[in-house]
Amino acid sequence: MTTIKIDVTGETCPIPLIEFRKAVRKASSGDIIEIHGTHAASKKEIPMAAESLHLKIMEITGDDTQWKILIKK
Repeated sequence: MTTIKIDVTGETCPIPLIEFRKAVRKASSGDIIEIHGTHAASKKEIPMAAESLHLKIMEITGDDTQWKILIKK
């Protein structure tokens, strides 16, 4: 199991979502994708995209100005 870390701090849509999707393609089953960002809309869009891909959202922490999302493939 690997953790793939993505830092999209300071980036706005669609960059965080694009980087998340790239990580999903690279990840193997069981890998963790850890995303750090600052864009409020992405904090909502990334979990919605993960659910549509049937991935497990493990944790969402922080507020709309600084957040971290952990997703398991």
